[in-house]
Amino acid sequence: MKTLVIYTSQTGFTKKYAGWLADRMRADLFDVKEVQKKENSFFDTYEAIVYAGWFMAGKVVKANWFLDRAKDWKDKHLAVVAVGAGSVGDPHAEKALQELLSDEQRAYIKTFYCQGGINYEKMNLPSRLVMKAFANSLKKSKDEKQRELGETYGHSFDQTDVKYIQPIVEYLMA
Repeated sequence: MKTLVIYTSQTGFTKKYAGWLADRMRADLFDVKEVQKKENSFFDTYEAIVYAGWFMAGKVVKANWFLDRAKDWKDKHLAVVAVGAGSVGDPHAEKALQELLSDEQRAYIKTFYCQGGINYEKMNLPSRLVMKAFANSLKKSKDEKQRELGETYGHSFDQTDVKYIQPIVEYLMA
């Protein structure tokens, strides 16, 4: 199946997943900046198109670009992959993915979540400040799990694992 993987990444976790997915699917791989202005004819030869973006404030960065174009690709296998710091199965990530798509879009687009991490050294200043403030607020929580999460989010970590792309591969190959 001729597959296109498009991604945007700030700190490298999403790019890593996009690369793993492209390798596994023998897909073409592009940063969204390279394809966002391409004509629809560029996408015509692909049977599957995957967009991978990272979570920021409960939204998948640049997903709207993909979702706007996806209405013209209903005959293809379509997927949105969100990468975030939370663990797989995180209820906040699941809720955000549920809210990402309309009922109509759910009929032709599948969503997936992959755990990434936090890399403060590669973050831009506004993102770094927001994440540090978020981590500090969690550390002050009365809930023990929230405090533990605040400790985890307070420093850089990498929880990427190639195993998280398996459900995406299975969907694309079905």
